Amino acid sequence: MTARTARVRGFTLVEALTVTAVISIIIAIIVPTVATLRGSARSARCQSNLRQLGVAANAYAMQNRDRYPAAILYELTPAGLVTKAWDFEHGPGGGVRPGTLASFLSNPTEVQQCPDFHGSSTFGDEPYTGYNYNTSYIGAEGRFPELGSDGRWRDGWQVARQGLPTAQHRRTTTTALFGEGGWRGGANKFMRAPSNSVENDLYTIHAGAQAFRHQGCTHVCYLDGHVAGVCACHESPHSTADLLGGVTGFPQNGFLAEDDTPYDPR
Repeated sequence: MTARTARVRGFTLVEALTVTAVISIIIAIIVPTVATLRGSARSARCQSNLRQLGVAANAYAMQNRDRYPAAILYELTPAGLVTKAWDFEHGPGGGVRPGTLASFLSNPTEVQQCPDFHGSSTFGDEPYTGYNYNTSYIGAEGRFPELGSDGRWRDGWQVARQGLPTAQHRRTTTTALFGEGGWRGGANKFMRAPSNSVENDLYTIHAGAQAFRHQGCTHVCYLDGHVAGVCACHESPHSTADLLGGVTGFPQNGFLAEDDTPYDPR
């Protein structure tokens, strides 16, 4: 019989180890690349969200005598106290409804959720979160309703610290309107300037910082509508170790500058 019998040779141990090593190297190269691409996609989506928030706020201003949305107001109703913020409204019974900007957004569920923030809101039972609004200089901030000298309750815009009027918005390309909010407790939705000249409460301003979530950078939507990244995380001139560590969560969170330049449009 002249037929040759084919011999099937298996991998040697050295060959198997070589193949395993090559596969490991390929995986080590691919995995970080995929993670980087996914991070870039989330970063791009975050920038798009902030840009849409800026467009919505400017559209609101155009329809309301150049007045930007209030950051937060408190109003008395027959049913009880209503909290009206730029993103959500909280009813007396604890229900949460879309806030001021919702009607100016095509998809507020996506736009108002930062894709790189994974956590719950620190302001009630709100379903999506991650961005904050310049409350020190742009958005009005209301106090709780108070009884006036005439015996009537004053609430809403009547007892609010007004934001700067648009006539004073001279530095629109460098003034932050919206950003990625963050403090040690999670997200925040009220952006605070570091000088403490408005709030007069160091705890409040240190809880109103920006989150540097994107590989050490944060995104900001400016008054003129453009969005850019900021990669330098700053302390406040009034910062202490306790405030930075116990409230802000520095350096993961911090301010856009050591002074109010990026916040004050004048």
